Amino acid sequence: MTTPQQHWAADAFFYHIYPLGFCGAPDRNDLFSPPVNRLQKVTEWLPHMRSLGVNALYLGPLFEASRHGYDTADYYTVDRRLGDHDSLKQLAQAVHQNRMHLILDAVFNHVGRDFWAFRDVQQNLSASRYCNWFSGLRFDTRSPKGDPFTYDTWSGYYDLVKLNLDNPEVRGHLFEAVRMWVNEFGIDGLRLDAADCLSQGFLQALHDFCKQVKPDFWLMGEVIHGDYRKWVNPGMLDSVTNYECYKALYSSLNEKNYFEAAYALNRQFGREGMYRGMPLYNFADNHDVDRVASKLNNPAHLYPLYLLLFTMPGIPSIYYGSEWGTQGRRTGGSDAALRPCLTLDKLQRTSHQPDLPGVVAKLASLRAAHPVFRLGDYQQVLVAPLQHAFLRQTDGECVLVILNADEKEVQVTLSIPHPDGKATDILNGSGQFQVKGGKIESLSLPPCWGRVLKIT
Repeated sequence: MTTPQQHWAADAFFYHIYPLGFCGAPDRNDLFSPPVNRLQKVTEWLPHMRSLGVNALYLGPLFEASRHGYDTADYYTVDRRLGDHDSLKQLAQAVHQNRMHLILDAVFNHVGRDFWAFRDVQQNLSASRYCNWFSGLRFDTRSPKGDPFTYDTWSGYYDLVKLNLDNPEVRGHLFEAVRMWVNEFGIDGLRLDAADCLSQGFLQALHDFCKQVKPDFWLMGEVIHGDYRKWVNPGMLDSVTNYECYKALYSSLNEKNYFEAAYALNRQFGREGMYRGMPLYNFADNHDVDRVASKLNNPAHLYPLYLLLFTMPGIPSIYYGSEWGTQGRRTGGSDAALRPCLTLDKLQRTSHQPDLPGVVAKLASLRAAHPVFRLGDYQQVLVAPLQHAFLRQTDGECVLVILNADEKEVQVTLSIPHPDGKATDILNGSGQFQVKGGKIESLSLPPCWGRVLKIT
């Protein structure tokens, strides 16, 4: 297996789309209507993604499901609300022609009640040959859905039926689906839904299978809580969702408390950091949480937030539409507002942050041009309520990132472990400062923005 530093994902900038919402698909799948190729819309957005500097696309659930996609009915059939086999094949070809990697959502912990093997259990009860495909299936009581049996679920939701992943037939069914996705669509990796619910044995077996099918295949797991080292290791996953820093990205700004972000980053990536060198998947929002533009008290704070996202250790990701400051909150138990149907034309005409896509593109270009952001160590330099500075450093390059969340220009004096030299602003294209005796004196910082200084 390649090391994280050698893997293509170390250089990735992800764009995340929830296809059913993005493409305006019906809320429910009737499971018999002719397919409608709504995936063409994703293809139409590829030039926009490339203009941002995106080189990896993560698509949420694509395969036949009853409602939201995480209730799979058939792993081998494209959801008819999005298209068919040829629709996805054409999209995958377009993604790769645009020099982007393609990652799909893999929902392996559970299926929906329309899953064909579960329907067989409903019809044939204990005589079904698929009884052992489901975890905790028992015929001594009824389920809340009225079945003459009960079963294990994901988090108590009886629409989500937990699979028995210790069953070799179940593993074979899922693994062969992955093989088909690789052979037919050329996918480059998977995001594993509810990875913290999957057993170590299953993840190890999946890892071995995927790396055999495609040696540089990327496996990223959705993990909300816990020690990420449990999942990210040479025999299991390449990365997990960095929920710890997700919260710190916005709450440190709302609370005027950069100490929160600094603590999280130092704990994770500092010299004694738990995850030093680990390529975690960093994000400001996704299909399950409120849009970051709705979380921030001050819209101008989107700018230092994204500056941090692209300069901190790990792999950055943007959720579709958030590059324009799109808002959305979960309401009444519904995720619909988080997963809207968006159009480029309307976003370009009505966005409250029309220059934000250009800023994101600038930050992505900076990260791509300087390996230090992708591979360098992290060292904290300054923490104040509204300012935060840190070094990113490799053997060949040293860069100082300074964030300012204040609404006015401020001046700071920084002490760095470099006695004398020059500090050139490679973010704003202006400004060269002297490093004397390990200090940069009276450095001015633009409001709600920052500087990135290359130290030579």
